[in-house]
Amino acid sequence: MTVHRRSVIVGLLLISIIIGCVLLSLSLGRSGLTMTDLVDLLGPDASKKQVFVYERRAPRAFAAVVFGACLGVSGALFQSLTRNALGSPDVIGLNSGAYTGVIVVLMIGGSGFGELAVGAVVGSLAAALAVFFLAYRQGLAGFRLIIVGIAVSAVLSSFNHWFSVRADLDESMRAAIWGAGSLNGMTWTPLIITTCVASVMALSLPRLAFLTRALDLGEDTAASLGVRVERTKLVMVVVGVVFTAIVTAVAGPIGFVSLAAPQIAKRLLGRPSLSLIGSALVGAAVLAIGDLAAQHFLGDVHPPVGAVTVTLGGLYLVWLLLRESSK
Repeated sequence: MTVHRRSVIVGLLLISIIIGCVLLSLSLGRSGLTMTDLVDLLGPDASKKQVFVYERRAPRAFAAVVFGACLGVSGALFQSLTRNALGSPDVIGLNSGAYTGVIVVLMIGGSGFGELAVGAVVGSLAAALAVFFLAYRQGLAGFRLIIVGIAVSAVLSSFNHWFSVRADLDESMRAAIWGAGSLNGMTWTPLIITTCVASVMALSLPRLAFLTRALDLGEDTAASLGVRVERTKLVMVVVGVVFTAIVTAVAGPIGFVSLAAPQIAKRLLGRPSLSLIGSALVGAAVLAIGDLAAQHFLGDVHPPVGAVTVTLGGLYLVWLLLRESSK
């Protein structure tokens, strides 16, 4: 196994950024803490500050890292599948599907966290299946999948907007708050559940990393190497959907992390193919930085992290479109 020096350096740099963001998230705030204070909180003597940091700040800080990594991996899988930088879950309708799932749960009277989480996961999976089967024509072409995904996303978004106009005010507000994509009020229970599911799914990544590199050589070449192309594409869809759905179920649709992270990682690593590990690290760093900015760097305004990532992602998308049109 060849280890690229640039990959190691970039990986260590990204890990350092992630650790720095976590430490800042734990220490910044009205009750500011120094690094010495954080070390002291690890002692056996409990205090109000210790409980506050452990119960309020720590889950949010670690959630940004875990959720960002999941979104980065999902984006890399779908962009590798479609062989297009625009082929991310938020572009092809998975976030809209999760939003629709939550709305359906609210419409039938559900209100608990578990019910909303199930609705988000089912909605995202249903949207993915719809896109997959509508785009399938004797094989799964990447460009066709993106076009179909955009169309499905538009239909689902229309339904979501209709609900926001016709629904009861309280239900509409709940759906809107969830739809903004936020880590506010994050607790350990949903974070641990998400981390466990993500860890199980991560066991498939070494094999998928090989398969994505084989697909990058072309489907005929991949088939000659023993890769079952269509089955591999279906597995990539399922794994990518799960990584997106578990995050969306807990935090709502956090846009553009999955779009930008794989391409940023590709350019940082200087490699021709997308890296799943690199995308995970960049996704974790991007979401950690975005959540840190949402909490502390925008003055008295504290927007949900989804608003920050959408703003940054919009600028990135404009740059990407300009770059693609200039080729």
